[in-house]
Amino acid sequence: MNLILVALAPVVIIALYVYFRDKYEKEPIRLLIKALIAGCIITVPVIFVERYFTSVKPPLSQIGDAFYTAFLVAAFTEEVFKYLVFIILIWQNKNFNKKFDGIVYAVFISLGFAAVENIMYVFNLGMNTGYIRAVVSVPGHAIFGIAMGYYFGLAKFYPSQRNLLLIRSFLYPILLHGVFDFILMSGHKILLLGFIPFVIFLYIDGLKRMKNLSDRSIFR
Repeated sequence: MNLILVALAPVVIIALYVYFRDKYEKEPIRLLIKALIAGCIITVPVIFVERYFTSVKPPLSQIGDAFYTAFLVAAFTEEVFKYLVFIILIWQNKNFNKKFDGIVYAVFISLGFAAVENIMYVFNLGMNTGYIRAVVSVPGHAIFGIAMGYYFGLAKFYPSQRNLLLIRSFLYPILLHGVFDFILMSGHKILLLGFIPFVIFLYIDGLKRMKNLSDRSIFR
């Protein structure tokens, strides 16, 4: 029971924080739950796709192996499925009627995925892993969701720039996620020195994007 609490507490805290940051019109709880559950469900196909990419991985150096695993196996696969959930479940939904809504829904999708992933890690590796992931990995997934939702929110209401913004909503989370995982997987001392500054950058970048759309979302 304690392991489940440690695994899910950061998910719940972040979900509530994002929900209450939506100043002007709260999103329907039912749709938010659907987004969360969809994020949980995609862990199944993600596991199979990641296993496939791992099985066809060519011989690489340690850095090359870390790059391949971080950007293709993990970041690309996970963010693609989150992106598809957003397109299928949220993009045409009538409740997606403000820029900030993009962030809310994308974060809930990401948190659904993070919840299942976190449970697996915590049950396999223990309580200490849960504490570390509570301040690093789970917020990381939320921030990747903020990045995705930020550009989805802009794309919805700026049709003239829609294609470019949709591309950014796809690529930017992959970049952030890939760099995050690559630093950890590389095992390189110099790169590891940059991990904490990068995490701080993620927090600042995510909060700035939330503030930007929150302040501009009263009618759209």
